[in-house]
Amino acid sequence: MNRYNISAALAPLEKKMDGDVLVLLTSEELERGVSIPGLERVLCHTPSARDARVCKAEARHNCLCGTIVTPRRTRDGVPIAFGYLLTPGWVVLCDDTGTARSAVQRLRKENAHLENGIGGFFYEFIELLIAKDLHHLQGIGDRLEQLEDQVLSGGMEGFNPRMTALRKEIAGWMRYYTQLDDMVCEFQENENGYFSERELRMFHMAEKRIGRLNSEAQLLREYGLQLRELFQAEIDIRQNRIMKILTIVTTTFLPLSLVAGWYGMNFTGMPELTWKYGYPAVIIGSALIVFLCLWIMKKKRFW
Repeated sequence: MNRYNISAALAPLEKKMDGDVLVLLTSEELERGVSIPGLERVLCHTPSARDARVCKAEARHNCLCGTIVTPRRTRDGVPIAFGYLLTPGWVVLCDDTGTARSAVQRLRKENAHLENGIGGFFYEFIELLIAKDLHHLQGIGDRLEQLEDQVLSGGMEGFNPRMTALRKEIAGWMRYYTQLDDMVCEFQENENGYFSERELRMFHMAEKRIGRLNSEAQLLREYGLQLRELFQAEIDIRQNRIMKILTIVTTTFLPLSLVAGWYGMNFTGMPELTWKYGYPAVIIGSALIVFLCLWIMKKKRFW
């Protein structure tokens, strides 16, 4: 468990001091029932990061609590999630990945002279979580463009698995932004009166930025849908080409089937069956029929 003085630019502290305090702990410490003087009655409302599934905020009569679940994962593949609790003078963050501690260290370096309350700190924390999201969304867009170039160049192999993975990833980011937007809106309602007017304006700015990121994710989803339509169109074009070739072959050799059926009847009154040059004549006639059909199709621009 780590403690920081929010009012003193997140300076580490060992015991409760004047000003707002940030407490970082893990799900194991939370389940073990760690004791924090001043939070005896409300610490039990802190959600565990281990059980977090969505981004949400719940206003209670003596606290504001909820969870944050991001689409990001650690290098070990563990989802990055937090449980949080806000009370007058306290912020509790439950984190099992060490991401919150890294964020605090970064905030200390970037805002060394900034004095915030609990709302200001949480605003900075949310801003830090989404700071690199636009770059990540652009990376998804680049991968979609690569798929588009592959389809246009005729490469159809492996399209569906890659496209399905990208669609799921984009849907995860859109779901994340929608839930995060709802959470920030809950902060702006300020039912418990924990936040100042300045902090409410900060949350409003965060809401607008989250909305822009959500719009970017929606554009990527629409791009993905257009890309699937392009892929299907290329498949249809290939199938049309194959059917065109089959149609030409069938049309060319259909008269030969008629000739074969005609002379396969073997009636006794057919003089060609006993004619000395009957067999070469049928061969020459069949070849002329094939060339005539091909010439007509070429003239009609069938290919």
